[in-house]
Amino acid sequence: MISIDKISLNFGGFELFKEISFLINPRDRIGLTGKNGAGKTTLLKMMAGKLSPSAGRISMPKEVTIGYLPQQMVLSDNRTVIEETKLAFEHLLQLQAEIESLNHQIAVREDYHSEDYLQMIDLAHEKSDHYRLLGGDNYEAEMEQTLTGLGFERSDFQRPTSEFSGGWRMRIELAKLLLKRPDVFLLDEPTNHLDIESIQWLEDFLKNYRGAVVLVSHDKAFLDNITIRTIEISLGRISDQKMNYSAFIEWKKEQREQQAAAFRNQQKMIDDTERFIERFRYKASKAVQVQSRVKALDRLDRLEIEEEDNSRINLRFPPSPRSGNVIIEARHITKDYGTLRVLDDIDLSVMKGERIAFVGRNGEGKTTLARIIMGELEHQGEMKLGHNVRIGYFAQNQAQLLDEKLTVLETIDRIAVGDVRTKIRDILGAFLFSGEEVDKKVSVLSGGERSRLAMIRLLLEPVNFLVLDEPTNHLDMRSKDILKKALAEFDGTILLVSHDREFLDGLVTCVYEFRNKKIKQHLGGIYDFLQRKRMDSLRELEAKDIAQEYKGGNGNEQHNVKPADSELSFEERKNINRAISRIEKGIEATEQKIAELETSIAKMDALLAQPEKIGEGNFFGEYEDLKKALSETLSEWENQHLELEEWTSKKTW
Repeated sequence: MISIDKISLNFGGFELFKEISFLINPRDRIGLTGKNGAGKTTLLKMMAGKLSPSAGRISMPKEVTIGYLPQQMVLSDNRTVIEETKLAFEHLLQLQAEIESLNHQIAVREDYHSEDYLQMIDLAHEKSDHYRLLGGDNYEAEMEQTLTGLGFERSDFQRPTSEFSGGWRMRIELAKLLLKRPDVFLLDEPTNHLDIESIQWLEDFLKNYRGAVVLVSHDKAFLDNITIRTIEISLGRISDQKMNYSAFIEWKKEQREQQAAAFRNQQKMIDDTERFIERFRYKASKAVQVQSRVKALDRLDRLEIEEEDNSRINLRFPPSPRSGNVIIEARHITKDYGTLRVLDDIDLSVMKGERIAFVGRNGEGKTTLARIIMGELEHQGEMKLGHNVRIGYFAQNQAQLLDEKLTVLETIDRIAVGDVRTKIRDILGAFLFSGEEVDKKVSVLSGGERSRLAMIRLLLEPVNFLVLDEPTNHLDMRSKDILKKALAEFDGTILLVSHDREFLDGLVTCVYEFRNKKIKQHLGGIYDFLQRKRMDSLRELEAKDIAQEYKGGNGNEQHNVKPADSELSFEERKNINRAISRIEKGIEATEQKIAELETSIAKMDALLAQPEKIGEGNFFGEYEDLKKALSETLSEWENQHLELEEWTSKKTW
């Protein structure tokens, strides 16, 4: 669908891309990877038409539609959530207005037998059919499904977007993008503002989506669960492999060993040649050989390998000060923000050495409870810290608390103690601060750079209880691995608020689920929690909990009492039945077409056995056209059955 043909891009004297080429095919699932600054976001912008290459071209058919989600967007705040989301169906709404206008004219006019009146009726019918074909009868249900999948409550739909944080407004933009159903999604860090529930919902959506997906993400689990092809940008060139991210990393290790050997061999050959040239440069008897080798060096395609930090940084937290066995004892914790109750009568005990995770949808009180533990918020109930508990806290806004007058190096140097002082530059390098960057003032750092610097400070403080609120939001894969390893070796107690499943996996042994102002404890790791509930999405857990609430004392469901949204509405059932009927008719027509094509091909096969009966004309061209048409029709038939299965799975009554 999209052809990237030998594109190059220059910034001043720096060449970001060097004649890179690849194709994006229908239903591709591509993970775009590379170091920070390699050009991932820039390449997405170029494919979205926001930037132009210095050379080469990006081409696609005119009918191909692109859905681009950047990391940062300019958002409007003059509509409600549902009104803003409806903009995804602008073409449908315009068509609906045209139909209503035609119907009004038909109702008020009285020249029933005029040609103009009859043409108006035909036009109204034609537009109505087009409206239904485009899903006009179902778009409101689609909006509701998408918004709830991304974490919105139905009560949020009529709220102004100005009441929501930037992260929630980004979700509205993502919902609009998903509802437009483009041929190609270009997604730049789409999980940054999502919780685990919404991430898993988005995974399911993208895995089953009929178009192509190209995404940039530092969420390893998200990449592995969606992508089947990885394109890495390195040194201005790309490596394109049909495998997910984890498999690509293993493949890359093998390739790096081969490249390093080839690079060493070439460097030895270059050194030997240069020494020969230098030795015999001024000897007339060797002039021909010298010139020959000079030309050979000029023609040589010199190998490049990406620099790799091979330093074995064994980053550890300082030994934990001794504490009592009880770290936290909380009873009847309740927290209200005005009239909004976030936590209701919560009990929580954390013992020495425990590693727990807070998970749940945004807005359920995870950060609120973390801040109550830190003593930052007033609340009802009793919160006690154990004997000699020293807390290291990483808040979501931790980056804003750094001293802007200090440099990066000074910020770390002031808190580093002991042997770690000799490794300050190595530690900074591990978190992408190298060379002259360590002398930058904190005031000029980006949000992501500040977050990484705040995380380094935390790694160096002697504490025995770590409370980390979304610590991985701005960390790349390597920095996350270093932090995870350091946390795994930490000898104290850990509380993690995170939506990164890969990061939580292996770190935590207990999960607290936040839902409906309460918390529920689940022993085991994050994947144990998901598997125990036998689900692919935490959204399914919510549905199960609602259903459980409406069971009687003997475990049988009380059919006379049902929650308002536990059953599909009549309108939704009707839309599903209509879609199934439409697809079944399409399958019937396609099967008829397949039978006709197979009959025609069989007749031509019979003629091929008797060449003397083949008359003049383009017999073989027609034969190939028929076979091609049959292949395309069979593919269409397969897609129709996939669509039928998708709609049938929604029929739960």
